[in-house]
Amino acid sequence: MDTEQREQARARAREEAGRLAAQGIVGTALTWVDNAGLTRVKAVPATRLENAVQWGVGMSPVFDVYLVDDSMTTSRHVGGPDGDLRLFPDLDRLTPLAAQPRWAWAPADRYDVSGREHPVCQRRFAHRMAERARERGIGVLMGFETEWVVTTAGPPEREPRYPTAGPAYGMTRLVDLSDYLADLLDALQAQRVEVLQLHPEYAPGQFEVSVAPADPVGAADLAVLVRQTIRGVSDQHGLEPSFAPVVTPGAVGSGGHLHLSLWQGDRNLCRGGDGPCGMTATSEAFLAGVLRALPALLAVGAPSPASYLRLEPSRWAGAYQCWGLENREAALRFVAGAPEDPGGANAEVKCFDQAANPYLATGAVIAAGLAGLDSGLTLPPPVAGDPARKGREKRLPTSLPAALEHFEASDALREALGDPLFESIAAVRRAEAELFAGAGPQDIAAATRGRY
Repeated sequence: MDTEQREQARARAREEAGRLAAQGIVGTALTWVDNAGLTRVKAVPATRLENAVQWGVGMSPVFDVYLVDDSMTTSRHVGGPDGDLRLFPDLDRLTPLAAQPRWAWAPADRYDVSGREHPVCQRRFAHRMAERARERGIGVLMGFETEWVVTTAGPPEREPRYPTAGPAYGMTRLVDLSDYLADLLDALQAQRVEVLQLHPEYAPGQFEVSVAPADPVGAADLAVLVRQTIRGVSDQHGLEPSFAPVVTPGAVGSGGHLHLSLWQGDRNLCRGGDGPCGMTATSEAFLAGVLRALPALLAVGAPSPASYLRLEPSRWAGAYQCWGLENREAALRFVAGAPEDPGGANAEVKCFDQAANPYLATGAVIAAGLAGLDSGLTLPPPVAGDPARKGREKRLPTSLPAALEHFEASDALREALGDPLFESIAAVRRAEAELFAGAGPQDIAAATRGRY
């Protein structure tokens, strides 16, 4: 950033600080998401926003090797008590928090003290991958589905208790918690988050909210903002939300499904072509690259030992490495959309959950798709029906160590992520696999359901 740009940023920060003060906002939460998928924060008084924009807010690089239980591991490039970084808030995403009335929020990018981009900054990785796609003439729109299970507040060791006994997808559940859900819609609307739908899900106490698609970094930012808004509204109602892959072993878990579409100008490349289900050749090759990389992508998108308690066949979790038209059992589901809806056609990666860092998820999927384009891949025939009943489709890895093996063998992901980020991800995955080695499903679920 040159001198003129820095002064413009400071002027804008002063303006934003004044706007926040006029709304009675006293603090701004600056967040990043670590490799374990946990949202971490440094907060500054609203009056210090200009200083944060000019100089950043200090933090340690060691957070990149934190585990889900807040213990630490190490990697070749990251680890130990040495070093310092700076968090710089993205003022374009600065948002007053409706469920935390005296607070605002902004996602942060991370740089070293000399102003160089931190090579393990997950948000900057997502930026780079979106830019790679743009250089190929491709715009990527993405959006996450946020699923969560809400329980009554209580100690973490207590078995979950649900505030509604309503049936799966049932109106009873919405009626039971209508005030809670209405307050959530109010809060998201106040934050200018466009909600597409909100509904009860399958598991006890489970709900899902979907928001409008955005650019890859914006989609990841929204995933963070939506989740923290749900937390704030839940707290106001004496409820506790869990975004963990599973709350109760053996039950249907919560996903973090990622939708994506590819664009050239106003043209949706997922339709109007000669490929499968009307895909263009670009869309087919991109999605074929994602499909090919799914075993390795699981180490990014299903990164916890708890993820593999969720990733079971016949639960709409996407446990098989296949794709299908509107097939909710396929790991890659293609949605054709209504003929008159130009934005309706998209693909859904169903095997991801919300233990994932959303910036890593969006960036890694783009990297895999671009590798598919480079290889000129085509899709195999689509799968109809439940692949578990057919016995012909390849099962995705059933454990974190198995997914990690595929991840560490992926040259495409290593190149895209760069060694420091790639190796710190692998170190965290390896350490978490060891952390839960020998633990039973109940212990894994109990140790993780309160962390996400």
